[in-house]
Amino acid sequence: MAIQKQFSSFEEMLTSSDLPVLVDFYADWCGPCKIMSQILEQVNAQLQGKIKIAKIDTEKYPQLASQYQIYALPTLILFKNGEPIDKIEGVMQTSDLVRRVLSLI
Repeated sequence: MAIQKQFSSFEEMLTSSDLPVLVDFYADWCGPCKIMSQILEQVNAQLQGKIKIAKIDTEKYPQLASQYQIYALPTLILFKNGEPIDKIEGVMQTSDLVRRVLSLI
């Protein structure tokens, strides 16, 4: 699903994308995050070419979690043109997430 790519900053990743970016803030110890990861694979398959999906480990990047006020895991934030336009906390079913993202892009 995800292609690992290095960026000098999180902001560079967001602003260099020609597509909206759905960022999954997660932690390895989080059970619901593992479920959401599988759902995101399905979302990625359905929305290929319409969005990019990025995963941010809140344990490795606590400053990003703090900056974007991540208080629950998993949390998804949809960025468009480098700006956050939607925030989803908790697990969401594939069809619901696809519908929500499509309504915003």
